[in-house]
Amino acid sequence: MANTIVSNLWLQKRRPYWSRLEALLAAVNSGGIKQLSRAEMREMTLLYRQVASDLSVLRRDGTAQTYATHVNQLLARAHHIIYAGRKTSAIHLLRYLRDEYPEIFRRNLAYVGFSVGITLACCALGAIITSTHIDFMRHFLGPQMIATMERHEMWTHSVVSVAPTATSAIMTNNLSVSFVTFAGGITFGLLTLFSLYNNGMMLGVIGAACHHYGMSVALWSFVAPHGSLELPAIIFAGAAGLRLAHGMVFPGALRWKDAVAQSGMEAARLVSGTIPMLVVAGCLEGFFSPSSAPVWLKFTVGGMLFAFLNAWLFGAGKQSADSSSTV
Repeated sequence: MANTIVSNLWLQKRRPYWSRLEALLAAVNSGGIKQLSRAEMREMTLLYRQVASDLSVLRRDGTAQTYATHVNQLLARAHHIIYAGRKTSAIHLLRYLRDEYPEIFRRNLAYVGFSVGITLACCALGAIITSTHIDFMRHFLGPQMIATMERHEMWTHSVVSVAPTATSAIMTNNLSVSFVTFAGGITFGLLTLFSLYNNGMMLGVIGAACHHYGMSVALWSFVAPHGSLELPAIIFAGAAGLRLAHGMVFPGALRWKDAVAQSGMEAARLVSGTIPMLVVAGCLEGFFSPSSAPVWLKFTVGGMLFAFLNAWLFGAGKQSADSSSTV
């Protein structure tokens, strides 16, 4: 019992807040959102944040999974009510990104890790096959890209002259790739896995091909600025697709319909944070990455952005969660 995270005393203290949230949800279900006063809506919002902190504690205790399932269902119902009628504004979006999204990311870290593993494994596979069978890259990349490498030219030089148009096309393409990777979860994860495989293989093959032609510095100095955000965004989209697929394949104690709805909501929230990442990455890829800026500056920008990304995802949101755990 000494190693148990959730004690009976802790449960006794927290259950009244769960019951109160459940009572407010029941009132909404019976008579609509207008049943609640403004004070009760504020109370529900506060309870939502407190119960979310409780859920993070319950999930760390293997003996409290029954409570975790119950609390998770409460949060899913409350989230729909709280955010369905909330007016979207720049301030709300910034607060969401600052306070809530990092917590969502950390809750789904296992899926992110799996997505990272698949991408890296496929990247290594593509690099190994290309290094041992050099003709493989010609079939994978196509004759036009190979021709530019043989001239020791980067295929990205033309982007600079049409940067505004290229930036829009890059953003659209990256958002499309991320959406397909995420939505592929509805195919029980098969399309998500294929998308992660394709992106990993492409990165590995291009990396090995540029190394073969002595263009590694040119390639990675181009990739570093925007890739520090673009590559993680696609990996997070893959994690969201895997989260959706997990709910479809392993519904657990929930009905299949409820499990899909719950996992779909969580997956959508996980992928939502990739949108600003891809917007920034698209601007960098259109204007800065293919520019004649010094190599050291490109790597510095990429490193700083990646450091900021990690500080945001692993550091932000904790203080607000801690403060909301007390009543």
